[in-house]
Amino acid sequence: MVRRFPRWGTALAAVLAASGLVIAGLTVSPWRHRGHTPVVLPGRSAVPRLGRFGAASPSGRPELAQHGAGSSEAETAVIARAESGAGTSAWGAGVSFAPSSPVEGFADRVSVRPGESVHLYIRSDAAPVRVFAFRMGWYGGAEGHLVATFPPTYAVHQPAGQFIAATRTVSDANWHPSLTVDTSGWFPGDYLFLLQDPAGHGRWIPLTVRSASTAGDIVLLNAVTTWQAYNAYGGYSLYHGPDGSYASRSYAVSFDRPIDYGGGSGDFYGNELPVVALAERLDLPVAYVTDTDLDADPHVLDGARALISLGHDEYWSQAMRDEVERDRDSFGMNVAFLGANAIYRHIRLAPTPLGPDRLEIDYKDGALDPMNRIDPSEATYQWRDGPDPRPESVLTGAFYQCNPVHAPMRVFDSSSWLFAGTSVIPGTNLPGLAGQEFDAVDLSVPTPRPMEVLFHSPVVCHGRASFQDTVYYTTPSGAGGFDSGTSAWVCALTPMCTRGNSAIGRAVVTTVTINLLRAFAAGPAGLSHPAHDDVALLH
Repeated sequence: MVRRFPRWGTALAAVLAASGLVIAGLTVSPWRHRGHTPVVLPGRSAVPRLGRFGAASPSGRPELAQHGAGSSEAETAVIARAESGAGTSAWGAGVSFAPSSPVEGFADRVSVRPGESVHLYIRSDAAPVRVFAFRMGWYGGAEGHLVATFPPTYAVHQPAGQFIAATRTVSDANWHPSLTVDTSGWFPGDYLFLLQDPAGHGRWIPLTVRSASTAGDIVLLNAVTTWQAYNAYGGYSLYHGPDGSYASRSYAVSFDRPIDYGGGSGDFYGNELPVVALAERLDLPVAYVTDTDLDADPHVLDGARALISLGHDEYWSQAMRDEVERDRDSFGMNVAFLGANAIYRHIRLAPTPLGPDRLEIDYKDGALDPMNRIDPSEATYQWRDGPDPRPESVLTGAFYQCNPVHAPMRVFDSSSWLFAGTSVIPGTNLPGLAGQEFDAVDLSVPTPRPMEVLFHSPVVCHGRASFQDTVYYTTPSGAGGFDSGTSAWVCALTPMCTRGNSAIGRAVVTTVTINLLRAFAAGPAGLSHPAHDDVALLH
């Protein structure tokens, strides 16, 4: 229920190479796409740096792509595709990402399959706007790869947005498309489009290129519904209206508008990219989907070995939960939640004029929701409340408690296989990594067993003493489940974390995450690593 905007865009190499003793056996091969088809080539090459206006286009065979509205036939877009796979940590270098930017935009799809097209809707005070596409992940020490540059687009003058008073929803669905991007030849993964105006102001538009199949893979889940819940573009989010009060909040938010934080990328930088880069560096079989894909496609996880929920994944629909619980309990799919407060809000998705599942509905008080009179089980209470309570602990293991807290994480059971390669002992503290939000074991609500507790950390929230817990559990299907129980977990993978930035914290969290990802990629973790229940020792 809180968001962080880490200000970083530098390589993760330093933290991933830290302490050979702690991070033992870390491979350094370039990431390879599922099926072991190379995406990047080893070695470094020139890093394209963005200047005041424009970019150095990578060398490579030019390919035709569709240009957006407002261009002439002579201005058919040419994508200069980088065939060398050169990485860059300079994505966004030289560009101003001020909170109030004169250039902004959104895409009419949050995810596409390779080869599908996506329309970008761009508004700018000045034309033309240049657009650059980066694939984000692991490129030999850098997190970005310049995939495409596009000719200047002049179709950037947009009408005023719309406001739907009944649900207090801001929508820019009446904008006209500025650029059409053909993703033919793009590998699955997480992409950012950089918008840059003539004065050097910039904004990001995120896009997931969804994997065609997740069978045999660990699935990295982009939490786009949580990004939109906190997005206050136009003055309204699911938390407040223009006056800042909770009472004036939106009851439904639209994906048909720019994102007003993270430079336009939402929570991607701090809560998702570090795990994406780590998983690719480990050369694991990785697939990419968004949570809206879970809602729309009940088979998107068929055959997946694990689902990895990244650092802030609060907003889930009924279809999302049903699919993940089925695949965990029936097929042994592992699940990991690398943040706190996951699966807390119950949402519904509905169509907008631009497509399906682009309206996110959450009254946060089911009694206010018209669905309460039709199907109370789908009314947007919190998941733990309402006529059909399904606490998040059913999937996560631990139970959301409170925020904000700032305290050390304290090792509880150092014998766990997840601590292999570290030198921690019971009582070892990792400074600052418990909180800001935190989960705890609560046996008064449905809780998977057996469960082992890795961290059990004393905290005080709003004057009340409590504990932050990190847990690992296993199920009769053989699945393993993990809940970090803290919103600082993913941040701790980077040296740029604004709090709890200690060498021991980074090393231990990175090692545990590596052990977790490798074991979860191998199949049902409960078969090889059954949980040894120690919950009774907490009391």
